[in-house]
Amino acid sequence: MYEKITLSNGIRILTEYVEQVRSASVGIWVGNGSRHEPVHLNGISHFIEHMIFKGTDKRSAQHLAIAMDALGGQFNAFTTKECTCYYMKVLDSHIQTGISILADMFLHSQFADSDIELERGVVLEEIDMYEDNPEDTVTEKLFERCFSDGSLGLPVLGTEQTLAAFNNNVLHQYVSTHYRPTDTVIAISGHFNQADLDYICTLFEPMRGSGHNQTNSAAYRPRIVLRPKDIEQNHICLGFPGLPCGSKDKYALQILCSIIGGGMSSRLFQTVREQNGLCYSIYSFRSSYQDVGMLSIYTALGKATEEKAIPLICQVLRDFCKEGPIGDELSRCREQLKANILMGMENTSTRMHQLGQGELMLGRVVQSDELIEQYDAVTSEQIMALARELLDFNKISISVVGQLSTPLYYKTLLS
Repeated sequence: MYEKITLSNGIRILTEYVEQVRSASVGIWVGNGSRHEPVHLNGISHFIEHMIFKGTDKRSAQHLAIAMDALGGQFNAFTTKECTCYYMKVLDSHIQTGISILADMFLHSQFADSDIELERGVVLEEIDMYEDNPEDTVTEKLFERCFSDGSLGLPVLGTEQTLAAFNNNVLHQYVSTHYRPTDTVIAISGHFNQADLDYICTLFEPMRGSGHNQTNSAAYRPRIVLRPKDIEQNHICLGFPGLPCGSKDKYALQILCSIIGGGMSSRLFQTVREQNGLCYSIYSFRSSYQDVGMLSIYTALGKATEEKAIPLICQVLRDFCKEGPIGDELSRCREQLKANILMGMENTSTRMHQLGQGELMLGRVVQSDELIEQYDAVTSEQIMALARELLDFNKISISVVGQLSTPLYYKTLLS
């Protein structure tokens, strides 16, 4: 069971005490990601995430690194389209030392121009690393185009052009306007005491700012996206409209996604790989945001194989829309999801993520008992109705990276 504290400045602190462990996971969640950025500053949220580790008013980057390693724990961060998270996992005896480091980084980073110049090169290498991974590229390009009408389509990492504009003043100004107390959630799960909580409150009470970060509404648009690349396999990502993260049908969608492409027993894996030998890897995945989502299918295969594989994938999806779950598909995938939830609850990091992400994105934490109830309530009829709504071939998108044919060729394969 978790508890919630709201500081006078609006920061929410969610706590979940776990008696039987000796560690604690703490995350600082901010409702700011690439979706909140102006186009000319695309990538600044991710860049700030990097720069927060590069030194504060009283600690150098080396000092921070030594202090974090000395605790024997884990310190890291990540940026998504809608949030940024700075987190740690340490022994219970090191909570106050660890959170003092995180708070110093979060509240008092210097953003020195010399460090910015060095880190710009690091992020450009990170962009090149993703470009060299066609599995990442094919998915990213699909999202850029399907949501190109708004900021949701912007890449999290930014571009070489936008990164060039970042300097000390730009970063400080962005933090002052986008790192707001009312958009900040601190989540802690594990073994801690009241003195630890009091210390966290003391550290973050001085944070100032008001209001909430705003986003433009997003809408999915079907697209054909082709990216030539001299590689052996063509990497393909199909896209359909999905659901926002707060949708009442999200549990049915998770089971639907699992049935069609969630594992080795899924329909796509069994049909496309096991029965026809057309690919090595194929899977489905969901992406959910505040107001929109996408249901996607990824595979990689030879150029000569795609003419058979793409129509076969489409046929599997059409068959599912006609018949819905059959046999033990629903019960099997439901039990798999439930098991993942319950096993995840044995990890304080997973619990911390559930607290922070739930409060930040939904305004409430959906706990494991409620999740189990929601999965148990999903019916075959609900899944089939949802499949017929979302797997609309008039709204299908495709992204291909590799040895390409024409847009008309891919449009014909999809139809």
